[in-house]
Amino acid sequence: MTKTYAAARPHRRFEDLTVGESRRSTSRTVTLQEIVEFARQYDPQWFHTDPESAKQSVFGEVVASGIHVLALWRQMDHEINSDIDWVCGIGWDELRLKRAIRAGDTIHVTSRIVSLKPSATRADRGTAMTRYAVVLDDGTEAVTFTSINLVYTRAAQEH
Repeated sequence: MTKTYAAARPHRRFEDLTVGESRRSTSRTVTLQEIVEFARQYDPQWFHTDPESAKQSVFGEVVASGIHVLALWRQMDHEINSDIDWVCGIGWDELRLKRAIRAGDTIHVTSRIVSLKPSATRADRGTAMTRYAVVLDDGTEAVTFTSINLVYTRAAQEH
């Protein structure tokens, strides 16, 4: 299931965000076909691409590449945070791949703003630190990290 998103400029600026603000995406089920197709193109390791050989891996079956899971996160994050006027992401802290994603797993994404800091040098932006998780429907966090992002302020509209 591929979603597309409008390219219109988002309306929420740095001043509209609040520490503690939390959001949750809808759920999606990951398929064997998408795991294998993604891995064949971007991460062609045998335990991502070959269901028969993957039975001999520590996972016992094909698992999604970590890069694939992060691509799924990115897609699902657009669902819940595309109304924020991001300048760009500038880093991730404490990225952890805690649990492999397997075919048939149903996942969703959560986000929680953990800090907001206006720029000391640029009036048109501030920094938002957001804790993200890719979560299985049983509540297990499969991937976690803190994303460091620049967000436009209202002052950016004046230029």
